Amino acid sequence: MKTPSKAIGSKPVNDKHILIVEDDAVTRTLLREVLERAGFSVSTAGDGPDALTLLQRQGLPHLMVVDLGLPTMHGFEVCRRVKRMGDVPIIILTGEASLESVLEGIDNYAEDYIRKPFHLDEVVARIRRVLSRLPEGLNNVPVQIIDDYLSVDFANNRLIVEDQSILLTPTESKLLYLLLTHQGKVVRATTLMARVWQDDGNEDTLRVHMSRLRRKMHNRKHPRSYIHTERGVGYFFSIEDIKDDGNETEEDSDE
Repeated sequence: MKTPSKAIGSKPVNDKHILIVEDDAVTRTLLREVLERAGFSVSTAGDGPDALTLLQRQGLPHLMVVDLGLPTMHGFEVCRRVKRMGDVPIIILTGEASLESVLEGIDNYAEDYIRKPFHLDEVVARIRRVLSRLPEGLNNVPVQIIDDYLSVDFANNRLIVEDQSILLTPTESKLLYLLLTHQGKVVRATTLMARVWQDDGNEDTLRVHMSRLRRKMHNRKHPRSYIHTERGVGYFFSIEDIKDDGNETEEDSDE
């Protein structure tokens, strides 16, 4: 592994939080140091269970770097569990020569991959590239406070509506995460379907899940529409009172 050039530390400090999941202590430390010099805040975990515990305590990061060859829990299983919480961008590290493993990671979980051994400059550059093409993301906190009546705990797949805890399905969590990270902007239906279901989604399924989300977020004492429809385009999240272009009211079918 090559050491980074001095230029990495020249970028201004930013507010992006990175979680590194890597079992090798030396690699983990080097990655943490170079990313902190690049202006990121960083947490680390040595295996999958520790990483999941950290997510419960800290909330979802802006990006994760996950080694596939982890002890106890394979890196793909870590990615799978994280994706059940929200659409967190992931870069996988792999020492495996198998193209099949790399393609599986890219198709199902990751925005990018890095083969070992790697140059530390490469990791920083790839993280910056992934983050540059994504929305700002959410605050790295255990519970996202939306307003006085609604909060979201993504790591535990639940809403908190007027102090009442309401469970979300993994699909609902992922959809809500996508809407919140684009808050105030329309997310195209095609984008939502591609991110959540890859090639298996359709607009009818999407409408049903949006209807479920709306009902779970409904507060009888303080009614407010959070998820809005841009007819023929997609959906957006807003805490402002907006005349909707047509909220779906389909009855739920069994998931």
